[in-house]
Amino acid sequence: MPAVETVRGPVDVTGLGRTLMHEHVFVLGTENVENYGAGDWWDEEEKVADAVAKLGELADRGITTIADPTVWGLGRYIPRIQRINERVPGLNIIVATGIYTYNDVPFQFHHRGPGTMLDEGPDPMIALFVRDLTEGIGGTGVKAAFLKCAVDRPGLTPGVERVLRAVAGAHRETGAPLTVHTESSIHAGRAVVDVLGKEGVDLTKVVIGHAGDSNDLDYLMELADTGAILGMDRFGLDIINPTENRVATIAALCERGYADRIVLSHDASCFIDWFGPDPATVPAMQPNWHYRHISDDVLPALRAAGVSDAQVDQMLVENPRRYFTR
Repeated sequence: MPAVETVRGPVDVTGLGRTLMHEHVFVLGTENVENYGAGDWWDEEEKVADAVAKLGELADRGITTIADPTVWGLGRYIPRIQRINERVPGLNIIVATGIYTYNDVPFQFHHRGPGTMLDEGPDPMIALFVRDLTEGIGGTGVKAAFLKCAVDRPGLTPGVERVLRAVAGAHRETGAPLTVHTESSIHAGRAVVDVLGKEGVDLTKVVIGHAGDSNDLDYLMELADTGAILGMDRFGLDIINPTENRVATIAALCERGYADRIVLSHDASCFIDWFGPDPATVPAMQPNWHYRHISDDVLPALRAAGVSDAQVDQMLVENPRRYFTR
């Protein structure tokens, strides 16, 4: 049977079980941590122990896999994830490669690549992504299993479009699936499927991340009709879209026959430094934005809204398994 790479090595895709398709372990500014964190608000051992406890709660609820789309720009550091995963044996963690930006490419690529000062052929980002997928990340031996980029409110800026096309290039070389963070308020998913389709990407291997921030059924069905997968993956971020609205939208899509193109998640993390160093800030601001929300609250609400157990399994088990099957 096909296998998918995880932090602990390849796993048969049939063994992934219930999978949350967009969860971070940590979201960090690496330079922020290195220069201003240690000895102040970042205690490595404390944060690792906290992550072990929080991820263990997922495993206790029957979630056996998470896909972690933390890439360059979000603080990916695989040795830390390896340490944590060793202590949560009941959970598979699948990691990604790519670049997360809303505007420009990192400075390391400003002068390298097509149309730049050092135009030396294919975009150098492609080779780096392919190496992460085929050889491993940063000498750890851990291979990425999917690609990640973003199209947010600024839209297809030159830098964002370049990353999107580089991700497409790595997909063409490896067959690895993609997840794209999108801003639903500007219907960014439309630009994603347009560019990726023209780049020869298999759209059935694309998750339109944060599609669930929208309740616009016409927009969501338009995306799903391309074959793309709807990431209903921000449960708990009620400030953007309350849980009851997200549930109603999924129930309506399932009733229309789209359960085979939906995946579920929270886009949560054990710690994110975007809101300052105090770990109590996020729970106070968004009390449902945690790993337990889907298992404890959302699944019962979906069933009460008429979503069947078979449709739940489709979204949590079958669709992730198909996505990661190459």
